[in-house]
Amino acid sequence: MDLVIDLLENKIKLTKEDSVVVGVSSGPDSMCLLYILIELRKKIGFKIIVAHINHNKRKESNEEEEFLKKYCLDNDVIFESMKIENYGHENFHQEARNIRYDFYKQLIDKYNAPYLMTAHHGDDLIETILMRLVRGSTLSGYKGIPLISDMKTYKIIRPLLYLTKDDIETFDKVNKIPYRIDKSNFSFKYTRNRYRHEILPFLKEEASNVHLKFLKFSNLLNECNNYIEKVVDNAYNSIYKEGKVDILEFKSLDIFIEKLLLERILLDVYKDLTKIESKHIDITLNLINSGKSGSKISLPNGVEVILDYDYLIFKKELNQNEEYKLELKDGLIIPNGMKFIKYDGEDNGNDTLHINSKDVILPLYVRNKRVGDIIELKGTNGLKKVSSILIDKKISSYKREGYPVVVDSNDKIIWVPNLKKSKYDSQNTEKCDIIYKCL
Repeated sequence: MDLVIDLLENKIKLTKEDSVVVGVSSGPDSMCLLYILIELRKKIGFKIIVAHINHNKRKESNEEEEFLKKYCLDNDVIFESMKIENYGHENFHQEARNIRYDFYKQLIDKYNAPYLMTAHHGDDLIETILMRLVRGSTLSGYKGIPLISDMKTYKIIRPLLYLTKDDIETFDKVNKIPYRIDKSNFSFKYTRNRYRHEILPFLKEEASNVHLKFLKFSNLLNECNNYIEKVVDNAYNSIYKEGKVDILEFKSLDIFIEKLLLERILLDVYKDLTKIESKHIDITLNLINSGKSGSKISLPNGVEVILDYDYLIFKKELNQNEEYKLELKDGLIIPNGMKFIKYDGEDNGNDTLHINSKDVILPLYVRNKRVGDIIELKGTNGLKKVSSILIDKKISSYKREGYPVVVDSNDKIIWVPNLKKSKYDSQNTEKCDIIYKCL
């Protein structure tokens, strides 16, 4: 317990001006942390805000919320709670975690709190590291649960990582701290519980302070990771732009930095480290090393990675069955982000269309390319497949799938934006009464 108090008083250096948001479930761990903070408040005088999530999954959930609310009232602690009414279809634990931390962030902003504290303890740390080693993770993932996480505008502090579950339960008993028990913590249905009840006892027999050794390991990895992240950030800013990786620059990196850069990019794509596994890094590297332009792989959650000549491209997979046909009025933005505007300038390149309304059937439409599309090209007497134009212009294979064409009401193609115009494009400005520009 001395290490916990030293962290809060001498390393974090809490002051009376500080506000601390603390996640409390009403279980033995979080009630222990809340008790410690209340006792320390008597000495320092900071503000405590309890953040409670009613997961609404067990019949005891409402009673636990009322118990904690009364405890906070009795101890002059601000109580904030939210009840989850509906869950989506993703992993329950991950979804609940996302909701929980979104709620914490709301309270941090509301109370201008520099600290969020959670009750993760030494046993949690061991379990997390072991689970990630078995499942496969990344350098950042293998460090488990950091003692301190710098979130830029606030810090997440986990003071109980110095303690085991037994330490906490003993402390609760000695200080007569009330708490509630979630019986699901004993179910072998959950992977973490199997580690907790079958593997941890063996490790503790080998070394009673094994949790501190895991914490030292975690801290060491965290320090290494912080340094390496600076190197990776520099590579990220230089090599990865607008969803594309410059392959030549990428291959100039050390293989270790290559892997971490891909991890960094996938984190940017997924916004969640838990969705990234080492196998995702490996198959992406295999794609790069194949050197086959046009090759692609599919990653979880609809992410597609394409090798396109000198670039590696990350994007959401297109729905091949989804078609669009949108009327071209005064202005239009289509699904791929391309924008069309009415124009009154003098440009006459392939990004601009000049039409005499008597030559076509209005209104005009923008739709995605279809198999067999043909355009009568301007300045020639010939027909050409739109697909051939896209290939000739070296349009990436993934962009060809949804590339737009402009048609009239008879579905006659009059423009492949930015690439080619049909014979219906008018050079005679006196006869031209419709001008569109593609941005």
